[in-house]
Amino acid sequence: MTRQHATAIGFTAILMWALLALFTIGSAPVPPFLLNVLTFGIGGTLGLIWTLRNGLSRLKGISWRVYAFGILGLFGYHALYFTAFRVAPSAETGLMAYLWPLFIVLFSGLLPGETIRPAHIIGALVAFAGAALIVLNRGAGGAVNLTGLGLGFLCAVTWAAYSVLSRRLGDVPTESVTIYCLGTALLSLPAHLALEQTVWPEGTSGWLAVIALGIGPVGAAFFTWDIGMKKGDIQLLGVASYAAPLLSTLALVLAGFTAPSWTLLIAAVLIAGGAALAARASAKT
Repeated sequence: MTRQHATAIGFTAILMWALLALFTIGSAPVPPFLLNVLTFGIGGTLGLIWTLRNGLSRLKGISWRVYAFGILGLFGYHALYFTAFRVAPSAETGLMAYLWPLFIVLFSGLLPGETIRPAHIIGALVAFAGAALIVLNRGAGGAVNLTGLGLGFLCAVTWAAYSVLSRRLGDVPTESVTIYCLGTALLSLPAHLALEQTVWPEGTSGWLAVIALGIGPVGAAFFTWDIGMKKGDIQLLGVASYAAPLLSTLALVLAGFTAPSWTLLIAAVLIAGGAALAARASAKT
């Protein structure tokens, strides 16, 4: 598989995450950890079917440390994310959590064989400015506090570290993500029982939203992201990830949940410009 092909596969994860907010709204009023149980259970089951087709031998010989890393990465990120917004459901918390694409670009410079150019960093900052416009424009009802901001920051660091360290596991087959997803679903169950009241999806549309989440944004996306991180252009994917909040908002506009605005247009220009800078730097590399 070529670097360009792996990058394109990784970008499909960003496209799927663009539908995360829309399907999450559709899954209401299911609480977060129960939603984790359902969606990661679906994603892991589909991954298991795919793994069976390729042969379960693909999962043999993989160290338990690799599985622990993957499960803690997925579960840890979502636990921190949900907790951050429980403590401080503010736009600033969301903005702090969206530092992860920038951190991916910065952390990638520590990887052997990777070259990070100034244009990568500038592109990431420009794209972050575009994402900031979107997140801050959404607003939120909660007050800002240091605990929420700290948890949002840890959330961003966790996902960036998981993504970049996946590069060091390039020899581990992507089928291993199946165990990551199933493990995350299992860990989310006691968290749900301890912290949440059980509320199931409402009607057919609610269940369809949950199933769609499990198939795409909380399913296949983690498999394609794994390929992109291990074999693709990690800096370009990091900057391109800022397209997710833009595309997510556009999906909400098309669905009638959000009104269009000039802010979206400005954000689109900034994000596209940042990605173009990163792409040009990667081409030089």
